[in-house]
Amino acid sequence: MAVYTEVSDEALRAFLSDYALGELLAFRGIAEGVENSNYALKTEAGDFILTLYEKRVDPAELPYFLGLMDHMAARGLACPTPVHARDGQALRSLAGRPAAIVTFLPGVWPRRVRPEHCAPLGRALAEMHRAGEGFAPERSNALGPAGWAPLLDGCRARGDEVQPGLVAELDAALVGILAAWPAPGALPRGHIHADLFPDNVFFLPGADGKPRVSGLIDFYFACTELLAYDVAICLNAWCFEPDFSFNATKARALVAGYDAVRPMGAAEHAALPVLCRGAALRFLLTRLFDWTHTPAGALVTRKDPLEYLRKLRFFAQGEGLGL
Repeated sequence: MAVYTEVSDEALRAFLSDYALGELLAFRGIAEGVENSNYALKTEAGDFILTLYEKRVDPAELPYFLGLMDHMAARGLACPTPVHARDGQALRSLAGRPAAIVTFLPGVWPRRVRPEHCAPLGRALAEMHRAGEGFAPERSNALGPAGWAPLLDGCRARGDEVQPGLVAELDAALVGILAAWPAPGALPRGHIHADLFPDNVFFLPGADGKPRVSGLIDFYFACTELLAYDVAICLNAWCFEPDFSFNATKARALVAGYDAVRPMGAAEHAALPVLCRGAALRFLLTRLFDWTHTPAGALVTRKDPLEYLRKLRFFAQGEGLGL
């Protein structure tokens, strides 16, 4: 979350007049994140998040994202619920940007992931996959296997400036991953989050004092993809220590939590090593593309692609993860 587009008090009040949310009580920008402009909004009806979608988001895809959140929330998932205006529309325009209001979720995201976060995360991810069942629209994964070669091609000119020999190493990795990737129809597909990093998962203490998931946020990379690929993304994002060592205890807890709600089949478990390699390559390539294409002073915060090179190398070391 971040603020790139400023909203005047007058424009906001005019915007809110189309909603049955009562009077505006408080309004402030949220500094975290890199994709869209976000504001914390308090009205007589409660607390909300106002999002203005910036140029990196295709407006044509917003009905899918908002519709998926509506569908999942209706099925009991703790996720932001789009607020519909009096005309029934959730997507409107504000300050020259597509905009929407969603409900506020309580909780905090873990700055340091502990093993006790991982089983609740796995359960919440499986609950999300279950909640997505029956949502008819689909969105292809633009950052899936078919998109990796074009991303890598876009990094060829400057990729080795990040690390000598990087492009050749990624070429070889891509060939190996695509050769081992599950064939179409081999694994279950559905609606996945595709970006469930720690800052997109909120926790609160449970009655036993242990962390429980209070909500999942930021569905703007969601797509229709292999369900187990979402697990692989989480294994990458949640199960490495600051020194980049893989924490098998966290990984086993995550997978066990997931299997307790939506048991993965033997084929899905067997595919996790290559899915983890693919997930590592996906985030490495998008980070590398941003690193080599983002001018100094741009609003987008660049992230180190070499973090995911270390993860890719780990997953490439062996065929099994012991999960």
